[in-house]
Amino acid sequence: MKTFGGKVLFLDRSDINTDEIIPAKYLTEISKEALKPHMLEDLKLEGFNPQDPAVLASKVLVTRANFGCGSSREHAPWVFEVNDINVVIASSFARIFRQNMFNCGMLAIELPEATIDELFALKADDATIAIDFDKDMLTISSAKGTKTINYRIAEFDKALVKAGGWVEFADSKY
Repeated sequence: MKTFGGKVLFLDRSDINTDEIIPAKYLTEISKEALKPHMLEDLKLEGFNPQDPAVLASKVLVTRANFGCGSSREHAPWVFEVNDINVVIASSFARIFRQNMFNCGMLAIELPEATIDELFALKADDATIAIDFDKDMLTISSAKGTKTINYRIAEFDKALVKAGGWVEFADSKY
């Protein structure tokens, strides 16, 4: 199972689509590694620089509603995976993006909008999130405080994550 948690990247916008996560012009690449330098390359967000060392050091992404909307493609979770971001937290996800996260053995955690607001209230350069996968809990810590939050993931999706993704899960079951 992957390691979950670490430094937080806050993207304070709803409706971030898969073309902003990984531009379509890179979909011909044949390895995940080739996608790595292009993560969030086309994201339009004031003050955001996808090559900022703080962005590249992030392990958890916190954002708003309808994350991963647009074209269905596994490349969107792959670009996060190859950049060591294995957790995305939002108030809602596009259905296919969310399932692709679990299929890749990564966490897509949905929380109510009010709880997302609480996470953003703790936004600071030193913000980290620790995930207790077995207890379905996350703890955010920053210079602004600490908060522990329970989350819920369907048992099947949890089994996919625990196995390391769909392929590993299928190999163990069939």
